[in-house]
Amino acid sequence: MTEPGRPYVGIVVVSHSRQLAAGVVELAAQMAAPELAIVAVGGAPDGGLGTDADGIAAAIRAADSGHGVVVLADLGSAILATDAAIETLTADLAGRVRISGGPIAEGAVVAAVQASIGESLEAVLGAAEAARDLDKGVAR
Repeated sequence: MTEPGRPYVGIVVVSHSRQLAAGVVELAAQMAAPELAIVAVGGAPDGGLGTDADGIAAAIRAADSGHGVVVLADLGSAILATDAAIETLTADLAGRVRISGGPIAEGAVVAAVQASIGESLEAVLGAAEAARDLDKGVAR
């Protein structure tokens, strides 16, 4: 865990849709410490659907407080764009970025909770990844 008063692990939500990314961040922020950096990045530079590696790199820089950043993405090409963004970062920052394969909404919520209580980068990543197994109470 991070020390009291120290920076948190940041979270970046990447989606092909600007509105989807913003909505996921809005939801996750309801469960997070107010000072936690949760940054939405979505859509192509022209405002349409797509991804933007430069925007993702800027979001990672904005979310980082020195304890690392967990990125959650909606589709495979968003992961590719995130990989491209990471390649443009300094080696120090790139070494503190983790990409989660967990679900974007549930993963962002549990990552925000874990980051807010001061968990480590690897613990926040683990929580985001484990969100794929959350029981939503759906009877089959």
